[in-house]
Amino acid sequence: MSIDLSQFKQTFIEESDEGLDVLESGLLALDSGTADDEVIHAVFRAAHSIKGGAGTFGLNEIADFTHVMETLLDEMRDGRREISKEAVNLLLNSVDVLRELMDAARDDSSPDMSRADDVKTLLDVMLSGENAAEQTTEVVSDSAELSAEMKNRDSRQTGWLIKLHPHEHMLRTGNDTVRIFKELNTLGDMESTADLSGLPELLHMDPELSYLSWEIILKNNAELGDIKKATIEEIFEWVEDDCDLLIEPLMSETSEISAEELSGEFLPSSADTAAGSVTEDVLQSHIDVLMVQDDDSVTTDNKTVSSSEQSTEKIAPNVSPIQKKSEKKKKPKVEGSIRVGTNKVDSLIDMVGELVITQSMLSQLGEHFSMGKLETLRGGLAQLERNIRELQESVMRIRMLPISFSFQRFPRLVHDLSQKMSKKIELKMTGEQTELDKAVMEKIGDPMVHLVRNSLDHGIEEPHVRLAAGKDEMGIIRLNAYHQGGFIVIEISDDGAGLPRDKLLEKAIEKGLVSPQDNLSDEKIYDLIFHPGFSTADQVSDISGRGVGMDVVRKNIKDLGGKVEVSTTPGEGTTFTIRLPLTLAILDGQLIQVGQETYIIPLVSIIESFEVDVSKINSIDRANEVYKIRDEYIPLIRLYDVFDVQPETTCLQECLLVVVEGDGGKAGLLVDDLLSQQQVVIKSLETNYKRVPGFSGATILGDGTISLILDMSGLLILASEMQSTPNYANA
Repeated sequence: MSIDLSQFKQTFIEESDEGLDVLESGLLALDSGTADDEVIHAVFRAAHSIKGGAGTFGLNEIADFTHVMETLLDEMRDGRREISKEAVNLLLNSVDVLRELMDAARDDSSPDMSRADDVKTLLDVMLSGENAAEQTTEVVSDSAELSAEMKNRDSRQTGWLIKLHPHEHMLRTGNDTVRIFKELNTLGDMESTADLSGLPELLHMDPELSYLSWEIILKNNAELGDIKKATIEEIFEWVEDDCDLLIEPLMSETSEISAEELSGEFLPSSADTAAGSVTEDVLQSHIDVLMVQDDDSVTTDNKTVSSSEQSTEKIAPNVSPIQKKSEKKKKPKVEGSIRVGTNKVDSLIDMVGELVITQSMLSQLGEHFSMGKLETLRGGLAQLERNIRELQESVMRIRMLPISFSFQRFPRLVHDLSQKMSKKIELKMTGEQTELDKAVMEKIGDPMVHLVRNSLDHGIEEPHVRLAAGKDEMGIIRLNAYHQGGFIVIEISDDGAGLPRDKLLEKAIEKGLVSPQDNLSDEKIYDLIFHPGFSTADQVSDISGRGVGMDVVRKNIKDLGGKVEVSTTPGEGTTFTIRLPLTLAILDGQLIQVGQETYIIPLVSIIESFEVDVSKINSIDRANEVYKIRDEYIPLIRLYDVFDVQPETTCLQECLLVVVEGDGGKAGLLVDDLLSQQQVVIKSLETNYKRVPGFSGATILGDGTISLILDMSGLLILASEMQSTPNYANA
């Protein structure tokens, strides 16, 4: 009887993803200088398991590649080879290659073996020992010729051709093509041509949708210097999944590269090759080439162009395609899965059993019901309520995962970027076992990456600067997560220079965001970093500095029903605090009444509520009413005007005021009454109807009526727009 192993392939790939995480984290631990035997054994076992499983499922490319890794790790494990920085970096590159091969296996597509073959060759060179000279000459020669070819191409490259086609929904993600064009224009001489063919008739246009696409020519400027592809990609970093993007070098006249042009200046000296050994510096230089290959290597038809091919062929005039991440074949959507502990499953089964017993009891009661059994019925309904609540909690726990799944990407990020920026940085993580909903975890990853990159680039100083300030040259970035009430709190902090208060204020005045006469608190000044396009960086890097990102961080976190705050101490460091609901499916809300309508305010948005004191209201007209709370004035919003409903009363003394916050601002909402607080199941308006400004969703109340959930940020914007209209202002 034959067994169809393909049914287990997806499970193997998921387990291999975990094995790759073990490999990466173990190698990073070795890189820190701690040659712990158990860590080496764990790394070796992970590679061995991946190799064995790949062979079982016929994934020979993965098995062959991992076999070479396993051999190198085995020598380290037995003490036959020193654990060097070069070896660790090469093995980390090998992990990246394995991830690419696993992605191809997951999609049942043919893997691109060009990078895998290059890394495998370097692994063989490192393993070959005394026979390395001949192989190294060949590998170094190939790499040198490719480097020379790229250098030769660069000398004739005049700029870049960019083809941008935003997806229809891109504007709704908070991104704006105007800001992208402004950033591109700072790099060189830009010309753009818009394609208007996708424009519908005016009556059918939706202002929140994108219909245009562009062809942009970005030429090098003598004063600004040559434009790097990585710099352009950094500008599009936040929209690469929301658009079709092609970046191609713009070339000058056709030219041919001769074999003589591919000089041997990159080859090791004859003394090096004669010695029959490879210096670690030479090997590391080629590892570095592979590490940046994604940014700089020239590819056509998904195949790296070798120097031998280029020496006999002419480079295509004007444009030579460069492979871009967004050009790759889109992966089919794979259903996600969650590993659930048996204790959670057992708890769920127990709850279902209790529910069945309660249902049986109520059924029997209903068959022979009489008024004398009313108390028994009430008791049964109360028991049913408890069972359903416990069942709900059990089901929600199944979706909860430790945040370590999100944290695990950061050790490698810090390792790579700290080396790139020549900084010494240690990452410390606490609270990794704090659980939150899988859907929240998937969406919080990108904002966290941006905040960590910001700490790496802007927060932590260079070693000599830290020493001059009396600090340890090793900077520290901390990730911490913990539960607080019904929320999860994530803190990203560093012990760097802190935010420059005066520089922030000066930049804000320069950009016209505030006036010199404004008396802003420190909190308001530090909050300016979340303004679109705001940056205090003296020099733009390929990591950060364009002001593109922090505003999207806040928007993405707000879309999850959370908020982000910043606190800083000059010279001591900065902390970003993210507060998120544990799940996106259920919301703790306050029910309010406005006229005959019932709305829901998320509890996280409410600061306080009280009866209105008319003496604390100041107004120029109805469009500009403010309420004084202690020493602060906040705008007053009459919800019955905003939602155009008939209130129970317009007498302010009979109303209640609910103070809320959104996007860093506060407002007072006038309501007729406060009802109960309860958990509500969120239903998406956009999925079931369409996006409605001022509302984040809807729910069905216990009496079967539908209640809308208020979006505080959207509501404040909506109210501001309405109050600026002449009809409203003169009401």
